[in-house]
Amino acid sequence: MARQKRGEFDEIGYWSEVKLDIIKKYAAAYSVILSKKRGLSHVYIDGFAGAGVHIARSSGEFVTGSPLNALLVEPPFDEYFFIDLDGDKVEQLERLIGERRNVHLFHGDCNEVLMKEVFPRVRWEDFRRGLCLLDPYGLDLDWKVIKTAGTMRTIDLFLNFPVMDINRNALWRAHARVSERNRARMTRFWGDDGWKHIAYREEQTLFGPELVKLDNRAVIQAFRKRLKDVAKFSFVPDPIPMHNNQGAEVYYLFFASQQPVAEKIVKEIFAKHRGGRS
Repeated sequence: MARQKRGEFDEIGYWSEVKLDIIKKYAAAYSVILSKKRGLSHVYIDGFAGAGVHIARSSGEFVTGSPLNALLVEPPFDEYFFIDLDGDKVEQLERLIGERRNVHLFHGDCNEVLMKEVFPRVRWEDFRRGLCLLDPYGLDLDWKVIKTAGTMRTIDLFLNFPVMDINRNALWRAHARVSERNRARMTRFWGDDGWKHIAYREEQTLFGPELVKLDNRAVIQAFRKRLKDVAKFSFVPDPIPMHNNQGAEVYYLFFASQQPVAEKIVKEIFAKHRGGRS
């Protein structure tokens, strides 16, 4: 790893290191369980795979990303699907991984690649199961991908809910000033325009009714409910907030599954990381 050029990789904060650790621990437990299921094969999916390696902002050291962590899991997954829109990152990841028949790399929009190329290979009737990580850089995800993952009933899902990016671009206190483009991006991520009614409450003031923005928690709990009621995931534990060095919420890490044992494992992992560094 030391031979790699640092400029080729993104810097990440400690909260991203925590996220990687959570996913690595669950992937290991998941693969142990699924490997014991006779007749089933299990795959790992990363919709925003990146270059495979990051630089820790705190130490300057190399940190392995989720694709390489997944490849190190024992017992191994049967197949791996790594996707990224950035061609340079896909090429770098390919150089790190090398030639492996069970690894599939895609350069493209994960919203399209997942629906057309990957999810059709993880069907219930084919005795296939998958662990999927969706870690978008911002409002770059289409709700139809999330809903499909839920209704397929074969996917365990980790999802980065980018609350800081959402607040910066869509959930302004001055709601009327949000651009149409960012409203459309938020609607695409949420699945409909119901987020407008969730994130704001009308209050009477001296100047008439005004929309007042609610806190992050109201939005988070409403999205959790959508994962259950609309995407049809049976188990969605309370997500874990990730904070930056200033204590601001950067994103919430959601987990969703159809299996009670999956929820139990994730709750235990989340509990070890709540409340700060770990």
